[in-house]
Amino acid sequence: MNLVEQVKLAGVVGAGGGGFPTHVKLTAKADTVIANGAECEPLLHKDAIVMEHQAVEMVKGIQLAMGAVGATAGIVGIKAKNKHAVEAVEAACQGTAVRVHLLGDYYPAGDEYDLVYEVTGRLIPPGGIPIQVGAVVCNVETFVNITAAAEGRAVTRKTLTIAGAVREPMTLTVPIGTSLRDCIAAAGGATVADPVLCIGGMMMGETTDDLDRPVTKTTGGAIVLARDHHVVDRKLKPAPAQNAIGKSACDQCRYCTELCPRYLLGYPVEPHQVMRSLAFTSTGTEYWNQWAAMCCSCGLCTLYACPEELFPKEACDQSKAEMKKTNFKWTGPTSVKPHPMRDGRRLPIKTLMKKLHIAQYDHPAPLQHVTLSPRRLVLPLKQSAGSAGTAFVKAGDRVNEGQVLGDVPEKTLGAAVHAPFAATVVEVTAKHIVLTR
Repeated sequence: MNLVEQVKLAGVVGAGGGGFPTHVKLTAKADTVIANGAECEPLLHKDAIVMEHQAVEMVKGIQLAMGAVGATAGIVGIKAKNKHAVEAVEAACQGTAVRVHLLGDYYPAGDEYDLVYEVTGRLIPPGGIPIQVGAVVCNVETFVNITAAAEGRAVTRKTLTIAGAVREPMTLTVPIGTSLRDCIAAAGGATVADPVLCIGGMMMGETTDDLDRPVTKTTGGAIVLARDHHVVDRKLKPAPAQNAIGKSACDQCRYCTELCPRYLLGYPVEPHQVMRSLAFTSTGTEYWNQWAAMCCSCGLCTLYACPEELFPKEACDQSKAEMKKTNFKWTGPTSVKPHPMRDGRRLPIKTLMKKLHIAQYDHPAPLQHVTLSPRRLVLPLKQSAGSAGTAFVKAGDRVNEGQVLGDVPEKTLGAAVHAPFAATVVEVTAKHIVLTR
């Protein structure tokens, strides 16, 4: 069995948020493999912890991936501030074709368009993907999982950071399917009366008050905040209200565009033009929507750049959704040239945290070797990009640790789901499988 088959069998997906099935990436041909350890979401430390404690496994996974795609170079993009992680990775790279590339502490350093340009000097074509410039990019934890897959171990556990309004911010590894409520309890519990979660980070993550959401293969962390926190209040505002505010108040100042990381990298992203479409939905939707097509949804325009606290990122998200419905094909500019002010307009993480009103939560979240043994797990059948899987089990079945519980049909994008421990299946729906010990 080759590596691609092993990775597919193990259910490895992008562990940094996107969840793209990794076995698909390993079928490509590339000259460079890049480990994305930028981790630019404020308060999250998962990637730095993984690199600090599992550097050897990560570098081995990079080498395995290099062999699969025919690459001659491996690069780990990591922020220079994470000194312990840098030391561990540099030591693990000794004698290999893998090297470290140090990054600044700015947001969003983890955007793969930005990362590929920083470490290779290559610009991905508008609307393209890294393989078009000879690169394969995966999260650092994904490479650890590639190593495990090559050794016959499926993805059944996830490392994540619990931060924000908790008594003891920490990074921990738990069985997939564990509730975030249990993870928060391990961190000493919330310190606010009515907690809300930013799953995956405040900038690009999902905001919810459902503490019983399960940890999935893509959960990088959860930030706990009070419901009346200013940013939480904004994020929970319904889309019609966001649109109405934007339609009435946007004065086309262009700050959202002038500070957009993709715009500064040279891509045709202009959020202010998308905001203009809110006022001209009957005459200009198709044209103005194009300016959202290359948006990476980093949220910087909404949560930092806009002086009126409008919602350009959300407008871009809506525009992209509309274009997807119509199978939109890009017809705008295809040349890319970085803006001369790009370096000067980068946003330091410390500055971003002040704007987000979370500087008081800027504490280390060290790895804690706590053992969470939840009695009940909820395993979503869709934990990756692509289609949801189909369950192979039914209520009442006994399953073993590592057993495949569901998978997608051949030639369908998706990933298998496995049992984190021996258990009994108590519920199977089209969306999830519930296990109890």
